[in-house]
Amino acid sequence: MTKKLKLEELGRIDVETFKKTAKIPLVVILDNVRSMHNVGAIFRTADAFLVEKIVLCGITPQPPHREIHKAALGATESVDWIFEKDINTAIDKLKKESFEIIGIEQTSSSQLITNFEIDSQKKYALILGNEVDGISDEALNNIDTFLEIPQLGTKHSLNVSVCGGIVIWEFAKSLGFKK
Repeated sequence: MTKKLKLEELGRIDVETFKKTAKIPLVVILDNVRSMHNVGAIFRTADAFLVEKIVLCGITPQPPHREIHKAALGATESVDWIFEKDINTAIDKLKKESFEIIGIEQTSSSQLITNFEIDSQKKYALILGNEVDGISDEALNNIDTFLEIPQLGTKHSLNVSVCGGIVIWEFAKSLGFKK
């Protein structure tokens, strides 16, 4: 008979062990994401898939905050994060560390994520933009590649935290995430 597992049966690691665990070579940049719930949800996803760190840029709210914590469920304590006011400063620093910068945005040069070959030998930084305006215009020319998620319905976009979850999972599968 199938039963749901209790929390103690899931075998999750504690924050101290998480901090010592090897991460996948993936950084998530939040560019002017305004919703604290979206920020918290992305922290939680980053925790689930062992993302290296999150970079909060512009008006993106920063922990600690009750509304971020509500969605993050403590992931702001496990996942490393930094704040960088200017998106291009954040991008330039990551480029100096040999990260390929990937904008998740519908642009004239974007390709479907299903057609993009993720190289397990590379390090990637994924930029997720504002809920209404997307990635900042001033960052567009500083991004190496643009990817979008194929969609077949009537809506032209996904919620940023849902989009983040899909894209982080796609990269995690190729970058060494193992359970």
